[in-house]
Amino acid sequence: MPTALITGITGQDGSYLAECLLEKNYEVIGMVRRASTVTFDRIQHFQDDVTIIQGDLHDQSSLVNLLDEHQPTEVYNLAAQSFVPTSWNQPVLTGEVTGLGVTRVLDAIKIVNRDIRFYQASSSEMFGKVLEVPQKEDTPFYPRSPYGVAKVYGHWITVNYRESYDLFAVSGILFNHESPRRGLEFVTRKVTHGAAQIHLGMRDELRLGNLEARRDWGFAGDYVKAMWLMLQQDEPDDFVIGTGETHSVQELCEVAFGALDLNWQDHVVQDEKFYRPAEVDLLVSDPSKAREKLKWQPEVSFKELIEMMVEADVKMLQEQAALA
Repeated sequence: MPTALITGITGQDGSYLAECLLEKNYEVIGMVRRASTVTFDRIQHFQDDVTIIQGDLHDQSSLVNLLDEHQPTEVYNLAAQSFVPTSWNQPVLTGEVTGLGVTRVLDAIKIVNRDIRFYQASSSEMFGKVLEVPQKEDTPFYPRSPYGVAKVYGHWITVNYRESYDLFAVSGILFNHESPRRGLEFVTRKVTHGAAQIHLGMRDELRLGNLEARRDWGFAGDYVKAMWLMLQQDEPDDFVIGTGETHSVQELCEVAFGALDLNWQDHVVQDEKFYRPAEVDLLVSDPSKAREKLKWQPEVSFKELIEMMVEADVKMLQEQAALA
């Protein structure tokens, strides 16, 4: 039975990846950081099927001990300070976790067992002020936030350890991927949750930033399959994962509110408070390499994704109201 260690298992991607690996009969080890409040909501429906252990990307010795004790065959590093706006308020923390944390995991693998296969969660935010459209594996990086800069470091240190120590270490450059498990601070969930609240009479308006910003949005449940496929290849390589389509925040609003027979223009208010200090205007992937080599492609469309999220938010809010 293969064993996988997932850092960040309680996050959106970690929960979907754990489900995917359990279906493939993996033993799944989930690393969580010791905190006063640890949220297991996303994994509670399969929590008894995985082993949860404490570790921290700040602490090299905890990573070495963890790898030595559990001897995973695969490591998926999904833990990070992953919210872009927070990275301006906490740039040093973001660099420590999202950047240097990658080095600590790689170095622990080098120390314990160089046969472990390693996946690094890179990000389309590394492209930032894009230098070509669409973006592919060899598009130059131009990050526009401390988060993007930290992800570039994590990406290149993965390449460096692969080439320096002959590790099977890969990076998935994932474009925006969403789901009903997305945090409420992210714009897709902010919109679907806000639309659901307005539909249920819980609020009247939704305040957003730049409605013209465009992203390549896909379903997280599809994207974790690509992570697994990357570690099943004969040779380690990096892959861009996305839909190849771009949609604006305004389109997101149109679909979300439209799913509830609402006119978004009656409820959405643009607020400069939510604009980024340095905006990333257009991110769109060229996932042709993943289609050809991994035989991967997304299954859930943008419209299906947003409608799925709206439906889940309405259901959740109705259940919370019933319990109140």
